[in-house]
Formats: sequence, structure tokens, C-alpha cells
Amino acid sequence: MTGRLSVVGLGPGAAALTAPAATAALAQADDVVGYGPYVARVPERPGQQRHASDNREELDRARLALALAAAGRKVAVVSSGDAGVFAMASAVFEALDGGPPAWAALEIEVIPGISAMIAVAARLGAPLGNDFCVLSLSDNLKPWAVVERRLALAAEGGFVLAFYNPISRARPWQLGAAFDIVRQHRPPSTPVVFAAAVSRPDETILITDLGSADPAAADMRTLVLIGCEGTRLIPRADGPPWLYTARRVAPP
Repeated sequence: MTGRLSVVGLGPGAAALTAPAATAALAQADDVVGYGPYVARVPERPGQQRHASDNREELDRARLALALAAAGRKVAVVSSGDAGVFAMASAVFEALDGGPPAWAALEIEVIPGISAMIAVAARLGAPLGNDFCVLSLSDNLKPWAVVERRLALAAEGGFVLAFYNPISRARPWQLGAAFDIVRQHRPPSTPVVFAAAVSRPDETILITDLGSADPAAADMRTLVLIGCEGTRLIPRADGPPWLYTARRVAPP
């Protein structure tokens, strides 16, 4: 087959944080496929076809991209952040796994991007400097009971926690429930961060603590970060405090 499929992570927002390999793949693509707001982030090129679709249509997007590549097109499927972190890479391979056998002969490349948690951590200092755990609080594709169990074990295990998809209009209560679970294992003084649109002009970052963290401070775009026993704040005279997690862990 002459077609090619690139699964591209666009990074957190700023053009400077998009990987050169991603920029090159987008420039060469005959077709760009993705969720509407992410497709809108891709610079337009004459002759390039753009296929924007709505949220929760990941498998349909993946099948379209694979079909276009099978027809000989150079296709880029785009995601925000890194395509492999709660994004389109897994949908592409799920569609490939259940699709026509001929799709297995396609040239497919996954191009990494800077994920939201990495961009947020860099802005704050080094909160992911020790072991951490990343969870999606969405129960669209897994039962909420599974989310609760994983969250409880991660909180008990002492990991720094990063939450994607923390809240939405359809599930406004889940972030509060997640905070309640973490509070069973961590003191009220534990640092909590609400961060959205990091590296973009509308960037917002709120640093608070677990005792007073308000779920209303988040929306679907927000990454929520919860520190652990080793997470520390360093005050700054000219800005918000630095946040880091110590590399050394005391024996139990």
C-alpha cells in the first residue's frame, strides 16, 4: 500500500511545544482527521482535506483515517497533548485490530507530543519528580467502580496523582467523589493544582490544598494534580510558589 497514517500529538497548545516530527507530518498530509478543536489548531495548507468530527467519535475517526490511508492518501490523525495518553493512538489500533486484514499492511507511525501533565509539571517546577500515577476520571469507557478502586489504590500507594477528564456537565459529581477518596489517605495540607490551557494565552493555574480543593474550579479541559507526602512548595517573591516532589522516599 502507498498510503501512510501518522498519529500526531500536537502538544499542549503553543506552536513551540509541537514536536518537529509532528509539524513535518502535518505539512506532508493529504488529509487531517480529528476532533474539531484540534483540527482547527493545524495550519491550513492548500489542497489538504480536513475531516473534523465531534467528541466521542474516536473509532469512527480512526476508521476513516485508516480507510483514507488504504486508498493511498497520506493521513494525519491529530490529538491534543500526546496521542497515546487518553487520545487517538489507542482508537486507531483498536480500529486496526477489528478492521479489514489489508489495513495491517499500512505504514503507521505514532508521533509523540508533550502531554498536558508534562506541560503542567514543567510550569510548576518538578511535581512529578518521583513516582506518579495518571488516571482518567471519565466513566464513558469503564465503570465508575473501576475508577474508584484504581484511585483508592493509587492514593494509598503514595503516588502523585494526575487526573485527566476530571469533570463534565454529564458527570459534575465525580471529581468531588475522587477528592473524598484521596482525603482518606492524605492530609488536608497536600498540594492540589488545577491547570488548564498551559502554554496558551488563556492559561490558568490554581494552587490550593486538598482540604479546600473545590471541584467547581475544574472543567473538562483541566488537569488536576494532587501531591504526595514528598511534595513541597517553595515560596517565590515574584510569582506563585514552585512545586516539587522529593526524589528520596523514607522507608516505611
